Amino acid sequence: MKLCTFSPVAGGEPRPGIVIGQGVLDIPRHVKPVGGVNFTSMLGIIQGGPAARAELDRLERAGLPSTPMTEVRLHAPLPRPTKQIFCVGWNYLEHFAEGARKLGDDRQLPEWPVFFSKAPTTVIGPTDTVPFDASISTSLDWEVELGMVIGTTGKNIREADAMRHVFGFTAINDVSWRDLQRRHGGQWDKGKSLDGTCPMGPVIVTADAFDPSQVRVTCRVNGVTKQDSNTKFLYFKLPRIIQDLSAGMTLEAGDVISTGTPEGVGYARTPPEFLKPGDLLETEVEGIGVLRNPIGE
Repeated sequence: MKLCTFSPVAGGEPRPGIVIGQGVLDIPRHVKPVGGVNFTSMLGIIQGGPAARAELDRLERAGLPSTPMTEVRLHAPLPRPTKQIFCVGWNYLEHFAEGARKLGDDRQLPEWPVFFSKAPTTVIGPTDTVPFDASISTSLDWEVELGMVIGTTGKNIREADAMRHVFGFTAINDVSWRDLQRRHGGQWDKGKSLDGTCPMGPVIVTADAFDPSQVRVTCRVNGVTKQDSNTKFLYFKLPRIIQDLSAGMTLEAGDVISTGTPEGVGYARTPPEFLKPGDLLETEVEGIGVLRNPIGE
């Protein structure tokens, strides 16, 4: 099942929907009440667990009228996550190697995943503009990533049980301001958390309909391919990421994990390449869809 958050082009509040063919089924309009489930937001649906999913399955089978995609605007599936987006650094071997070459060090492969965060205010939709402010920085870089959405709250989750806690998957670009990333004492939070630097979407594909183990991930700038890899090359696989992240820390339904980017980022190129105003950043994850985000003027 593919789920989205949308609003009519003619106007109206964002609401969750089921993507059916080339249309969107309005969930709040057609849903039957299920005790305690808030069907007016994607977060409410995720938190609703099996009862919510059973009602969505009924709606998908019901043959109800949908709104054509041409008449809606897609937002990020989770327009405002309740917590930061959890991110994994250096999780493709080739990206790890290109970073080591660029920075001139002989770093060893990590024994543990490298975690950092993006603020909830970074999240934007699949066609929204990424802000650009040259007075802050001009080293704006791209990072295509597979995003993972937690569906079942848990702590100290075992690797063998990890994927049972996943609701679904989405596409993310971990847009990064490289000089800010390195300016603040070696931690990345500021350079990763400027407003509008986490394009997400266009949908969430539920875990039962998506195999994340071998999925092509690509990034294009103005139609030119910059990154092209596959999740089979992830160094730390998804169950290990969930196990290590949840150790001593509760992962809640609706939390988002961005699983790392492959080689081909701009700062590691010779000479370095960065996004500039007027560029079009395209982020594609096979089986999920494409984000098309212009860079602000």
